[in-house]
Amino acid sequence: MKIREASRDDANAVGALAQDFANYLRSLGDPTNFQFNAKTFLRDGFGDKSAFKGLVAEVNGEIVGYLLYHSGYYVDLAMRTLHVVDLYVRPDCRRQGVGQALMKRACEICAKSGGKRLFWSVYSPNRDAFRFYERLGARYTEDLKFMYLTLGD
Repeated sequence: MKIREASRDDANAVGALAQDFANYLRSLGDPTNFQFNAKTFLRDGFGDKSAFKGLVAEVNGEIVGYLLYHSGYYVDLAMRTLHVVDLYVRPDCRRQGVGQALMKRACEICAKSGGKRLFWSVYSPNRDAFRFYERLGARYTEDLKFMYLTLGD
């Protein structure tokens, strides 16, 4: 298995995996109208003002998982952070260390930039994800809720 930075050439593979992830979340009841695909990966993941960076996991030269992230800052504790915005591993490649390797690399990237904590969200019905993250030693908080404002259309 190889973990590397995502490149523009990975757009189709990441887009296909993102579609698989969206279908999985829909099967759990997520009503989101998922918009992320190869085109948005290219549009928002590269260039001077990229919104995120990515990692891909390859097994035998085939991309089987990805992790997208961006830098952040936790004001209360005055620390740099890394926000994992998406992590997906193909079902037939799970329980083989792929997700763990992607998270390990994300931790390394965070630490290298002076960060001390990773943050991410998990769709509540996704019990498999909760179990995976708990096996990594992650903890969750019930006292914070994500909030948002929609701007424009």
